[in-house]
Amino acid sequence: MVGDKKADLAGPGIGNYEDVEKILPTDYAPLLDARETQKAIYSVKQYIETNLCKELNLMMVQVPLIVEKESGFNDMLDRDGSRTPVSFHINNDYNKHPIEGQVVQAATKWKRWALKQYGCAVGQGICTDMRAVRKDYFLDHDHSAYVDQWDWEKTIAPQDRTLDYWKDTVRKIWKVITGAEKHAQKEFPQLKNKKYPNLPEEIKFLHAEEILEMFPDLPRKQRETAILQKYPAVAIIGIGWTLKDGYPHEMRAADYDDWITETVSESGKPMHGLNGDILVWNNITKRRHELMSGGIRVTPETLKLQLKMTNQLDNLKLPYHKAIVNNEIPLSVGSGIGQGRTQMLLLRKAHIGEVTVTVWPKILKDVCAKKNIHVLE
Repeated sequence: MVGDKKADLAGPGIGNYEDVEKILPTDYAPLLDARETQKAIYSVKQYIETNLCKELNLMMVQVPLIVEKESGFNDMLDRDGSRTPVSFHINNDYNKHPIEGQVVQAATKWKRWALKQYGCAVGQGICTDMRAVRKDYFLDHDHSAYVDQWDWEKTIAPQDRTLDYWKDTVRKIWKVITGAEKHAQKEFPQLKNKKYPNLPEEIKFLHAEEILEMFPDLPRKQRETAILQKYPAVAIIGIGWTLKDGYPHEMRAADYDDWITETVSESGKPMHGLNGDILVWNNITKRRHELMSGGIRVTPETLKLQLKMTNQLDNLKLPYHKAIVNNEIPLSVGSGIGQGRTQMLLLRKAHIGEVTVTVWPKILKDVCAKKNIHVLE
């Protein structure tokens, strides 16, 4: 079981196509055809962008697809080095002024810096239509090499760096997601189906440490599956902090979310972390389904502590990290909400490839076709 726990910390996905075939539904029939699906995607997209900006006081802004390698802006996703970005050399003027570029894996770090670029005062923020490439994913039913997210970030004051502030932020996001579900069903009534219950109005908050106490012998994904049987929508707090079994709930990079700050659970127990993920139970795939990852961001002090814990203090020489340490960019809160994942869930799709266009191996396309699942190409 210890080996299972260690293997479960990073590198999402199932792992082989025999297992993918087993988990895909056997009685699947899309509720929307291909043309209706495209209309619904853009209807949901517009609703979520409009209402995220309204609820969190954000404005839509441009976001990079490419960042400079030496900037330190790219999101490394975890801290074990297992998922590296696509890198390439830009010759520029006959290699006199070249640039080493990277395709973003997410805009997590860039958007905190961008708060200053766009002049966001406390309480103001930005939202992006972020596109990325994550080449090291195993491509299954809800993991793709192409990633799209609503990557948002907001400037906060020092007194906002509390668990209550993070919970209030998550509740506002949840209101938008459940509202988008109702909006989609109003536009496309066939999405209202007894087989697929709607999301609950309230989301349940639990610390990763509390979930481990409930299921001490289970690896992370199995713990999440178990808790979602009781609460179909959960916001897990404190992802990245090392738990009592010696492992974090999941690997988390040390230089954006604050997972080290001490907090207290609702029952009064000491806990850690001002960050977390939103997970739901997917009634089509009958599996755990992650929609969002984010949190209140590190301060100069918590950045140094987390980098020390993860043996990454060398990163302090990178421009992004220097900007945090020197208080050149604002304190902030933010998250990435998966567009494909959210659309897949709300439009009752069995595969993320039904709402996003990317590359898939032939074996996966063949497996899906046998299940009446037709991925876009």
